[in-house]
Amino acid sequence: MSGNKPAISLIITAAGNSTRFCSHLPPKHRIKKQWLRIGQIPLWQKVADDWKRFYDFEKIILVVSKEDFDYVDGFYDYDFVVGGDNRTQSVRNALQYVQTPLVLVSDVARWNLDEGVYLRLLDALDDISDCIAPYLQLPDTIMYGDHYIDRDLIKIIQTPQLCRTEKLKFALLKGDFTDESSAIKALGGKITYVKGSQKLSKLTYQDDMIVLRELQNPSVEIFVGNGFDIHPFEAGKKMLLGGVVIESDLGFKAHSDGDVVLHALTDAILGAIGGGDIGEWFPDTDQKHKNADSKVLLKQVYDFAISIGFELVNADITIIAQTPKIASYKSKIRQNIATMLHMQNSRINIKATTTENLGFIGRKEGVAVSVSVNMKFINWKEEI
Repeated sequence: MSGNKPAISLIITAAGNSTRFCSHLPPKHRIKKQWLRIGQIPLWQKVADDWKRFYDFEKIILVVSKEDFDYVDGFYDYDFVVGGDNRTQSVRNALQYVQTPLVLVSDVARWNLDEGVYLRLLDALDDISDCIAPYLQLPDTIMYGDHYIDRDLIKIIQTPQLCRTEKLKFALLKGDFTDESSAIKALGGKITYVKGSQKLSKLTYQDDMIVLRELQNPSVEIFVGNGFDIHPFEAGKKMLLGGVVIESDLGFKAHSDGDVVLHALTDAILGAIGGGDIGEWFPDTDQKHKNADSKVLLKQVYDFAISIGFELVNADITIIAQTPKIASYKSKIRQNIATMLHMQNSRINIKATTTENLGFIGRKEGVAVSVSVNMKFINWKEEI
């Protein structure tokens, strides 16, 4: 591109939970579409990087979910905003940080940048248009109920859409809309339409992944995580290890149910994905986690790990206890954890040892657990 370039900010929406995309995938592969890995990078980053190379935007803002925001904030070199319950709220949240007179709004689901469309958007910029949107026409015969419709009257509206920032901010205060052009049109704004592209078809369902087949495979690198947890005994509580009830007169002193095995395993998974630690996710200062079921906490963390593109390769778990005796429970603990993590039993190893009567464990005052895990990127191409 040449000549004077208008000052434009870019908003990329990537806050969806990909329900339609994930619903037919097996539980261990229910990755959100924005986190499909292209080599080492997620799809949302590929989209943002492609835009960054194409145009010198004043600012690039990615709208993400609250869970993803906590993970990516400070992790990646982009500006992130927490999305809302729908597209309108998400874009409205991002617009708070836009200072330029023009804003381009796009979706990570339209991952395949078509420079011709974006040049047409810029070329159509004039003094009277409030929004410029690409569209496609339908080549097929159209019926609505029992009536045929003139297909020349039908437009399939795509994104990205180039809007006047203040006009869009005002329009999105008036209701919920499926895109920016419909919001501005509802206020009587001037919409200019330019020819769109089949390349901008949205990635919505699992079957749509076929269009990604030429992209780079996910990296095969392995990520190691370590977790360690320790709890003293407390009389009168149920003892749980790996989600299995252990026959004992003692339980664990803890804010949650005290399952030291699942706590260490959860921490190891967080370590492998760079997701912080269990205390950040479930602080013991928060009463909503009082007596929390550790299986639920593990599921929340592992479901998140899957959603951003990781899966477990194996886990090696060492239970350090003078009492109780663990040998008779090892098989059941292994089976229970494998089921929770959608794994084969062979990928979960349970070891038990003592401290030879040394230290507080040797004095039968508590139990410690050490866990190591290996994780990798989900090979989503297996689902094509």
